[in-house]
Amino acid sequence: MLKIQFLGTGTSQGIPIIGSIHPVCLSENPKDKRLRVSVLIQWEDTSLVIDCGPDFRQQMLRTECSHLDGILFTHEHADHTAGLDDIRPFFFRQGDIPVYGSKRVMDNLMTRFGYIFSSENKYPGAPSVAQNIISAQTPFEFKNKTIIPVEVFHNTLSVMGFRIDNFCYLTDVKTIAEEEQQKLKDLDVLVLSALRIEPHPNHLNLEEALAMIEKIQPQKAYLTHISHLMGFHDEVSKVLPENVFLAYDTLTVTSN
Repeated sequence: MLKIQFLGTGTSQGIPIIGSIHPVCLSENPKDKRLRVSVLIQWEDTSLVIDCGPDFRQQMLRTECSHLDGILFTHEHADHTAGLDDIRPFFFRQGDIPVYGSKRVMDNLMTRFGYIFSSENKYPGAPSVAQNIISAQTPFEFKNKTIIPVEVFHNTLSVMGFRIDNFCYLTDVKTIAEEEQQKLKDLDVLVLSALRIEPHPNHLNLEEALAMIEKIQPQKAYLTHISHLMGFHDEVSKVLPENVFLAYDTLTVTSN
């Protein structure tokens, strides 16, 4: 059994957006307040995070998680990676933190976080990672689980989703090739990004996400990477199919 906690369900600016007077940004409903997108997946004594954005410290404090076994990176955009320095408390307790991503993503992180990846003249307070370069074409083993990467496209940028058992997490999606969709059969839980109501060149909108869910046919689907332009959480939730839900920060679900 997997336990999945949504650390953040917002898009790159989060909700509320700084200085915005949009009604959703002014909402007092906690479900309308969204940190940058990420999930914590736990089974047995394992804790695994997908993406490590700029709200990582705040998110992990809410979970009371004290041990981190690894981070899977979907892609290199800042809202998915900018919190990498905040692995320090885990590093100080555990040593190098395993990180997984494509070569392109690792090269980008080495450029931006050279002090974390470099072993030369290392600053005493800097964390370190154990790099694991993965490919969308090759499943890999992690803590007694087989993780199946799923390649999706964020406009023309290749992004990696991840299937673990009958759970799959796909963010920053615009298109998924037919052969990759074959990896998505018989899911208990699908997490899929859906940015807003209106179409967007880089992301699925609500209509497109619902059409993809209808095609994939998971038992349940949770929408994430949501902007304020999606609308109020409670209002949008009323019009969704019965097996589709808007995720919200701190929501916890389970999957076989």
